[in-house]
Amino acid sequence: MTRTPTLAPERAAEPIRMGFGRGLLAAGQDNPRVVALCADLTESTQMHLFQEAFPQRFIQVGVAEQNLVTVAAGLARAGYVPFTSSYAAFSPGRNWEQIKTTASLNDQPVKVVGSHTGLNVGPDGATHQMLEDIALMRVIPNMVVIAPADSVEAEAATRAIASDSRPSYLRLARAATPSVFGDYGTFVIGRGITLRLGQDVGIVSTGSMTGHALAAAEHLAAHGIQASLLHLPTIKPLDEDALLELAEVTRAIVTVEEAQRVGGLGGAVAEVLGERRPTRVLRLGVDDRFGQSGTPDGLLQAYGLDSTSLAARIESWVGALPDRQRDAHSVTTPTR
Repeated sequence: MTRTPTLAPERAAEPIRMGFGRGLLAAGQDNPRVVALCADLTESTQMHLFQEAFPQRFIQVGVAEQNLVTVAAGLARAGYVPFTSSYAAFSPGRNWEQIKTTASLNDQPVKVVGSHTGLNVGPDGATHQMLEDIALMRVIPNMVVIAPADSVEAEAATRAIASDSRPSYLRLARAATPSVFGDYGTFVIGRGITLRLGQDVGIVSTGSMTGHALAAAEHLAAHGIQASLLHLPTIKPLDEDALLELAEVTRAIVTVEEAQRVGGLGGAVAEVLGERRPTRVLRLGVDDRFGQSGTPDGLLQAYGLDSTSLAARIESWVGALPDRQRDAHSVTTPTR
């Protein structure tokens, strides 16, 4: 029986990638077939913990991301569980074709870890702020796509994909991110987590935006708008049942992601609802723009993705929705 994650009692901040480092180390301790490959960014991607503990199971590929994934696919074919790490701007940004043909086409359990995603890379600017990776990776057949909310969930997710036979993409952020979860329990691939209940609007978030979405929902409640919040750490496969349940008990859906809203989480949610339960959807993310240099907090504000901006945008949109007659729904604690 899996335990349901609990919310963190305090909102301490830690980079999500640090959870990956701890999770990879634990996965290596659990399974001697786990190996790690890096593209000359070992400490930055937090793979150094594994390197120090298991130097014979670590390969420094260097600045060669296409080779990084190709070698990993060969190791997977030989029976290993390879994790690759680099900045997401380079992997999957530079080696998407190798990921598709050597890992996914052959259905090999290569774990592609893309760090420094989203706007929170900050002063490194547009070339390093990977905003298109969700769209790139969820379109590949066989590929699992995961974006943890915080370092606690990243650690649990890393151990989960290490035990899964499918190719996977793990999306990590660079900057310190407020904690969402305290005691996590077991990460279940493909399962969403309801963090808040409300009948006026349903917020669906993933990755580093979930903490901001939670704060936005609390702000909305202070202004008389009760929002449900569904965190979807797995973007593919999507928890369609949880999403449909949310659409049943709320007036409309808002998606929130630190990525291009075209092809990302918002696109995935709209596809499901469009086919199975037509619902009004507002997709909040980066709207057909590149990133730019700035502080992480400043960039979130500039793109309207900090908690205050999110609350204001959602409140304005909900206020403009036409009234509609709905069946009476009782909002109860979900079983998932």
